[in-house]
Amino acid sequence: MALDTLDFTVMIAIAVAMIAYFAKNKIFGGDGTSAGFTASVGGETSRNLVETLQKNGKNTIVFFGSQTGTAEDYASKLAKELSSKFNLKVLIADLADYDYENFADVGDDILVFFLAATYGEGEPTDNAVDFFEFIDNEADNLSSLRYSVFGLGNSTYEFYNAMGKKINTRLEELGAERFAEYGEGDDGNGTMDEDFLAWKDSVFESLKNNLNFEEHEAVYQPNIELTEIEEMPLDDPHVSNGEPSKAYVTKANTDLTRGPFDHSHPYISKITHTKELFESKDRSCVHAEFDLSNTNLRYSTGDHIAIWPSNANENVDYFIKAFGLENKVDVVFELKALDTTITIPFYTPITYSAVIRHHLEISGSISRQFLSSIAQFAPDEETKKRTLEISGDKALFAEKIHDNYFNIANALLYLSNGQPWSNVPFEFLIESVPHLQSRYYSISSSSLSEKTNVHITAVVEAEKHGDQLVTGVVTNLLKDIEINQNKSSEKPIVTYDLNGPRKLFSNYKLPVHIRRSTFKLPSNPNTPVILIGPGTGIAPMRGFVRERVALKKNNDAKVGKTLLFYGCRNENEDFLYKNEWPEYAKVLGESFEFEVAFSRANPAKKVYVQQKLLERSQQINKLLEDGAYIYVCGDASKMARDVQNTLSNIISAERSVSEERGHEIIRSYKVQNRYQEDVW
Repeated sequence: MALDTLDFTVMIAIAVAMIAYFAKNKIFGGDGTSAGFTASVGGETSRNLVETLQKNGKNTIVFFGSQTGTAEDYASKLAKELSSKFNLKVLIADLADYDYENFADVGDDILVFFLAATYGEGEPTDNAVDFFEFIDNEADNLSSLRYSVFGLGNSTYEFYNAMGKKINTRLEELGAERFAEYGEGDDGNGTMDEDFLAWKDSVFESLKNNLNFEEHEAVYQPNIELTEIEEMPLDDPHVSNGEPSKAYVTKANTDLTRGPFDHSHPYISKITHTKELFESKDRSCVHAEFDLSNTNLRYSTGDHIAIWPSNANENVDYFIKAFGLENKVDVVFELKALDTTITIPFYTPITYSAVIRHHLEISGSISRQFLSSIAQFAPDEETKKRTLEISGDKALFAEKIHDNYFNIANALLYLSNGQPWSNVPFEFLIESVPHLQSRYYSISSSSLSEKTNVHITAVVEAEKHGDQLVTGVVTNLLKDIEINQNKSSEKPIVTYDLNGPRKLFSNYKLPVHIRRSTFKLPSNPNTPVILIGPGTGIAPMRGFVRERVALKKNNDAKVGKTLLFYGCRNENEDFLYKNEWPEYAKVLGESFEFEVAFSRANPAKKVYVQQKLLERSQQINKLLEDGAYIYVCGDASKMARDVQNTLSNIISAERSVSEERGHEIIRSYKVQNRYQEDVW
């Protein structure tokens, strides 16, 4: 039977899609933002978990569900210790990399760990969605499974550690045996590292006391082999200088403007405009605009843009000094996996300096676990003894290291009195130092009015703690770009290589990708909205208002009430986009109202957005009864919770119902997607 034109077109489309899918990994391979090393069998990925375990002789699985890389980093650390201390053969596994139809066939001779982060409103991370769907709806009996779970969460969120709890409970319901206690880490209290260490210690005690494993002194056993290539110069076209993905090194035979663009392959976007929104003695704020016009990359209002960072020159130089690598910076090397389940986390051949600048998280705080593991490479016995003493004592570590805000280089040179740690294998640093992750920013523009232009709003802070200067990686990069682009005489706090590898970022460009968000305006523009965004929480709210302005201008559409609450310190200090709001009001007319809370205008009486909400209690309740949606953006640790409580109290008072009923109504709005949060 002959194919008609539509059939033929569909077949061609499917074929093209399949080719693109399989080509993507070949062309864009080498995740520049990977936090660690994940499974790959014989260079090809197998989705059959049991087959992978058997083929590679593994008796332990460490699964991770990770959104920002923290759970993946912990999974890597746990796997290393299970291997070195208990001789276990460990598979580190991304939950998205396997199918689970035969999960029940994982025998009781296999130990299974789950390190699961919670994302958003109690949801699984992107890579854990399919696994959670499996255990929640498809799995029947997992009585042969032996497991332990560590949840990563933030107690400032309503659904604290929901995924860790759900996985633990659901596996128990399915008959699985928990061989070590359930553990939780709380980023909200800043205790994640210590919580993880406490859980890990309890796991090790269980392995020894309940499962009769023998613990050995941990000795570093590399999973990778580093080979320097003396004959290969730095400018060889096959050598990575820190390009964000393989395609940008090899100049693959593909149009690099077409994508797909994601966490493994970014778009190099030109920053067309930057400006300082305010500047005070302790902070400033940069508005930056990214051009997407030469690519098929698009966004929707409310999405996030991911910016791929690099490290500041000052931090790179200090890290090189700390490990005595001054004579190695431009040396080229390649990596080879010593375990068939290990994937090299970035493209090689590459230089030492490229790894330090573009791939390692060298600016963040140092963990007690990292300090303990690196002690074996101390420059002398006295330093080793001191390092082990401090890393083994929670209170002493807090006093000497954590409370001084030391990063890796600061801490190690402090412990060694300035001696370089030149005995540390670079393989150890690649495996043990967390890898640079993309930083996500709420988009402050509208895809209706700025179709191919993404705006972001970023506060730049540099905190001084004694002699230590703690700086944001991307925010200070944006500040450096703003100073140079506008030819300002201002001196940046720290400086960056703005040209990037092989001048890939010259003329003010940065690698980016878009992350889709559920933080969206109602589909019906006539629906009223209540927007609450103090500080840089105003960013997506600006995008929403611009969206409604565009609808009104372009189509003369009827738009619902937009009631916006904003908070800052002073009108003349940090009032973001101060001159724009009256212009929006001219277009939207009575459908737009704007309330500002100034927390430091009157030192005797601080005013916050919660008080402004109470002042409009009756109006807010009426809007909610008329079907209004609520949007909250900003600080999760206090503001978001206080705002939710305030709105609950407003409902309780205006409707003459109990406080508990007020909370129930707010929770029902969340279920209906009428109460949305974009908080951090």
